[in-house]
Amino acid sequence: MIPRSAALRRPLADSITYIHASRPLSTTVPVQNARTSAQEKPPTRPQGIDPRWLTMMKRRIGRCMMFGLKPAQIDDAGKVLQQLARDWRELIAGSEGFLTDEKRRSLYQHKVVWGEMDIMGHVNNVTYVRYAESARVNWTRNIGLHIDPANKDKWTNLLNSTGIGLILRSIKVDYKFPMTWPDKITVYQKLVHDPSSAPLSQSAFQLQVMILSEARQRPAARCHEDIVTYDYKKNRKTPELPPFLFEQFKVIWELQEKAKKDWQERILEIEDRVRTLEVESWDRADAVEDTGSA
Repeated sequence: MIPRSAALRRPLADSITYIHASRPLSTTVPVQNARTSAQEKPPTRPQGIDPRWLTMMKRRIGRCMMFGLKPAQIDDAGKVLQQLARDWRELIAGSEGFLTDEKRRSLYQHKVVWGEMDIMGHVNNVTYVRYAESARVNWTRNIGLHIDPANKDKWTNLLNSTGIGLILRSIKVDYKFPMTWPDKITVYQKLVHDPSSAPLSQSAFQLQVMILSEARQRPAARCHEDIVTYDYKKNRKTPELPPFLFEQFKVIWELQEKAKKDWQERILEIEDRVRTLEVESWDRADAVEDTGSA
């Protein structure tokens, strides 16, 4: 028997490479006297489905077909496969709380180019940091353009060095497997902490980044970013998050929690449907594999 909760478990540990950097989102002015935030905690591995969950689901359905399915069961298996093909990004990222809709995704099917590979034929490690940076800029711009147009100028100015801006204090990259050309990536960001539970004097926030390989349909890398809000006119960190930023982060956090619950429920529904197919095909006492005929 395959337990119903097998899909939602902590991924196995992979080799981890650390890259630390201090650089702004779009400029080169350094942070002065930046200290570890009071809110900061050691990055934790996100709770999510097995990275090979999609592959396993397809194999499980394929095995059911090898033992023979009735027309109604074949129709149900086809619908499950269609759902996996259509919603695989949401099932993987959404089940961890990443917001995957068109207005909030950071990079979508961005092409990996030949020149990004190293001498070993793999996408160079530094390139993942650039992916995360480009995605972070798009994430910020998208909020101003599509989510909070009343403060569009303020969100846009966060990417400049003329007023209140964002500076990347550090980034940690956890590489999952070496990507190669040709491939495409889709990148999502999410808040690590509930802004409502942070100290009022908090001037920084943290993001988790998921870089999905379209070819392999699973995360190629994950990043953990520590970002500071910086006042370039006063040449120091802001005493707290700007109000427009803080209010929008509260909404984002609530949406993240809802997305996590909704997509995890969908995963469990798929698990149940596939398990039903297994019980009705190969996982029964009189099951005989259909090997075809001459």
